[in-house]
Amino acid sequence: MKTLKQFLFRHRFTLIGVGLGFIAGYTYYIQVGCEEGCTITGSPVNSTLYGGLMGGLVLSMLDDYLKKTKE
Repeated sequence: MKTLKQFLFRHRFTLIGVGLGFIAGYTYYIQVGCEEGCTITGSPVNSTLYGGLMGGLVLSMLDDYLKKTKE
């Protein structure tokens, strides 16, 4: 249990980014998604997973940047 808490605390920004990305990806599918011929936005699963991946990457990069500027 202690290692799980440490993992969640260490990667909190990335996990928050993934969650926000899931929401953004699904919202994008609902609002803009196309019917056929679109690899990412044609499926709610693909759109949600892609949004989660991008959200996690962006907040992970932001976390690294903030840690480097703090030093």
